[in-house]
Amino acid sequence: MSDTPVIAMAHISKSFPGVRALNDVSFACHAGQVHALVGENGAGKSTLIKILSGVYRPDAGNIVLNGANANFKHPVESLRAGISVIYQEFSLLPERTVAQNIFLGREPRKGLVLDHAAMRSETRRVLDLFGAGARVSPDALVADLDVATQQMVEIAKAISLDARVVVMDEPTAALNEAECEVLFATVDKLRERGTAIIYITHRMREVTRLADRVTVLKDGEVAAHFDTPPAPDAIVRAMVGRDIADYYAPPATQAEIGAPVLSVRNGGNAFLRHIDLDLRAGEIVGFAGIQGAGRVALAMALFGQVPFTTGTVTLNGANAAFANPRDAIRGGVGLLPGDRKAEALVLMQSVRDNGLLTARAFSPLVGTQKSNAHASLSSMDALLDQMQVKAASYEQDIKFLSGGNQQKAVVARWLALKPKVLIFVEPTRGIDVNAKAGIYHLMRDLARAGTAIMMISSDLPEVIGAADRIVVMRAGTIVAEFPHGAAETDLMLAATGETEVAA
Repeated sequence: MSDTPVIAMAHISKSFPGVRALNDVSFACHAGQVHALVGENGAGKSTLIKILSGVYRPDAGNIVLNGANANFKHPVESLRAGISVIYQEFSLLPERTVAQNIFLGREPRKGLVLDHAAMRSETRRVLDLFGAGARVSPDALVADLDVATQQMVEIAKAISLDARVVVMDEPTAALNEAECEVLFATVDKLRERGTAIIYITHRMREVTRLADRVTVLKDGEVAAHFDTPPAPDAIVRAMVGRDIADYYAPPATQAEIGAPVLSVRNGGNAFLRHIDLDLRAGEIVGFAGIQGAGRVALAMALFGQVPFTTGTVTLNGANAAFANPRDAIRGGVGLLPGDRKAEALVLMQSVRDNGLLTARAFSPLVGTQKSNAHASLSSMDALLDQMQVKAASYEQDIKFLSGGNQQKAVVARWLALKPKVLIFVEPTRGIDVNAKAGIYHLMRDLARAGTAIMMISSDLPEVIGAADRIVVMRAGTIVAEFPHGAAETDLMLAATGETEVAA
């Protein structure tokens, strides 16, 4: 590896009105190197990358690309210089093809006519570089692709630009275990090609799996730099000032786990078969499995969105055939979806109004128990305080809150209805390390108060660390159960069917 980095950012500082976002930050990445950039939300990672990509200009400091000054005034300048940023929220146009997205704004032409054949050919070549050519058609609409394949298209776009520096911002946030492995293999191939990769993540095992170097940002400054990836504990300590062991609350004792609250016997529908399940008061049940295993389909069935068509469902021993989500909510079942912004929040409304959405909608349904919905402003504020939601004001638009605080606000919404069962789908997706610990402890507090918790996560260490019992699904049915702290390899073997594990 050359001693000269492909990209270097020296003594970068940046302030906004009332906020110092970066203070004297230096960062460098070499050819064929993966440099992990980690830190809590608000640590300055996004600001640093926006300066690198030309969105912002630094107040002080400079950027050096291949030994020459390169302070970009516009994102186009950064892109033309060979710097490609793959953001957590994709920039693809869903109603255009893979080839059209890869060549958007720089389409090859034959005279005045677009050269579609050249676009398809180059798209196939780029996809073949990391083994995706056989399963991704250049003519496929992006809207028809799964999230993992869209991620591949974003990377293919960067490769087609002949990017010398590729920035990946939380690239596995929406991927399951198998898809993550595909992404990791792609990163390895980019490294072999000599690409400099800046990899932003909150997941410690990705750092240890991929990174050659690690830089930790905290409060806009470099808190630590490691020339070789240390143990996760050292990174976490630099980020948040506490050990990784403090993330997860202690598991429930047998005395804390009560009787079944929600039970399913021989449940099935178009996506599920032979489901036998008990969710008990005081217990967190984690669900593991690869994409399409049926975990989310089970959550949708329990919530009445895609109801069971066979079998029986009971809630506290009484029949509970939820025909729709309205029935489920009325029965005491709440669901926090994996995509908060699209499915759980009204981003242009205040924190308080988002908290009151469900209580206001369902207060007429509870009749004489209307007061139990806590629909008053003061009661909602008390719940938001209880959740320790950090906001300038509860009148503030919720879009300005961090992911962790948005998630807490959604939990407060459900607490207003005093649910018996809460279903969390990808509870910490897009949330930083410190906020994750808060969500885990929050789930444990809810369980200790008697709520039955169902947690679906694509992050196996999260399932292992946070759940009291782990259910593994495959092909629409439950194939195995494990206790708290089970081995990751055993879960993956059960999830993929490479070996049979008795349920």
